[in-house]
Amino acid sequence: RVQLVESGGGSVQTGGSLRLSCVASADIPSDYCVGWFRQAPGKRREGVATFSPARGLVAYGDSVKGRFTISQENAKTTISLQMNGLKPEDTAVYYCATVRLQYLSGYYCPLFPDAANSWGQGTQVTVSS
Repeated sequence: RVQLVESGGGSVQTGGSLRLSCVASADIPSDYCVGWFRQAPGKRREGVATFSPARGLVAYGDSVKGRFTISQENAKTTISLQMNGLKPEDTAVYYCATVRLQYLSGYYCPLFPDAANSWGQGTQVTVSS
């Protein structure tokens, strides 16, 4: 099973930017995606963005569309999440995880946390107003 390690969290003010990195212990299998998820205190874990290295598929949660970008670095085992225009409601622990590719009238990377496995340890992101 691929192991994942997140880094890059920190504290910023509203409107600031952070870049999170997720380093995998091995190449991501072609039938898997890498996803970023987050969990704020007292809230359910939610999907932020997912990416399929093999197929180039990308999906974003509605709350981050237009502000966050998921991408694969030149080191193919690193998946990054560029977060711009941060808001206090983005404050959470951010996790990366592998997610099995799904098919429904076409392949897609699911955003729901129940589909994920091989979770990293998480990195804290705090946005102050």
